[in-house]
Amino acid sequence: MSDYNILLLAGDGIGPEITGEAVKVLEAVGRKFGHTFSFTEALIGGIAIDETGTPLPGKTLALVKTSDAVLLGAVGGPKWDTTDPTKMRPEQGLLALRKDMKVFANVRPVKAYKQLLNASTLKDEVIKDVDLVIVRELIGGIYFGEKKRTSTSATDTCDYDIDQIDDILKFAYLIAKGRRKKITSVDKANVLETSRLWRERAKTILELDKSIQYDNMLVDNCAMQLIRNPAQFDVIVTENMFGDILSDEAAMLTGSIGMLSSGSFGSEKPALFEPIHGSAPDIAGKNIANPLGTISSCALMLRSSFELDEEADAIEKAIEAALEKGYRTLDIMESNKTRVLTAEMGDLISEEI
Repeated sequence: MSDYNILLLAGDGIGPEITGEAVKVLEAVGRKFGHTFSFTEALIGGIAIDETGTPLPGKTLALVKTSDAVLLGAVGGPKWDTTDPTKMRPEQGLLALRKDMKVFANVRPVKAYKQLLNASTLKDEVIKDVDLVIVRELIGGIYFGEKKRTSTSATDTCDYDIDQIDDILKFAYLIAKGRRKKITSVDKANVLETSRLWRERAKTILELDKSIQYDNMLVDNCAMQLIRNPAQFDVIVTENMFGDILSDEAAMLTGSIGMLSSGSFGSEKPALFEPIHGSAPDIAGKNIANPLGTISSCALMLRSSFELDEEADAIEKAIEAALEKGYRTLDIMESNKTRVLTAEMGDLISEEI
């Protein structure tokens, strides 16, 4: 029997609902395979602003350092939405968490479930063979650059150094080595100086191994190709803002942004796991959110942080089994399927395990 301490950061909106189902599923895994998962809850985001005056309390950061993994729900909502640069936003808590944890690589797998081909707005033949990973640099670029604001202008600085670029390229290379050995580096080198440096480093690092098929692609073309021919991609590696946008676009290949997981990794533990969707305040508290992205993030956690491959497989097979039996949350609902609520989907996955 193994014990694992997981820090739960439910956050805002649907965050508490979806992380609750993830806990349910991990407990089912624990019962089946003889593990104990201990859960500690802490604040982040809008609720943390309300209760502590900051989107990332010091207590939360202290708990991160004593955890084996961190599972996040979502942050943000209209209550805290503001364009006033002097006021705190929930998203600042998430950015600060990533920086403090030094998780520089965000990994977002995108795989089309055969049971959900009809849920996508694209044709079956376009998405049926999609199996790609987007590797996004997470703690550099325009999100973390210097910001200025006057009464008549605003400036956001995009800044990258060689070490940041090299780290993410090497991380993506290792993932590609374990997959189909194909990597696409995405930039905007025809316009941006940071992208020109990025492309130079990509050429230096990724051309060393001749067993890897490597190419460059401009970000606007990549956005088009993800819709035109997404099956051409294996591993996409790109900078922070481009990765943020492209991964949300790629999520819709699966029919719903609620389906996809992510993990954020650094050179140290713990890693951070979360679904790629937002807090969805319009459906919060209604028990209709899709928890499968969060549950899939738990599978990613088990495999990558704890080396529990069989347990991760059990979660992924349970998700496929529930979908095969026709169970659907509202976002992936089809006319001939059975609609279930958030908690019911968590129960179904647990029962399958």
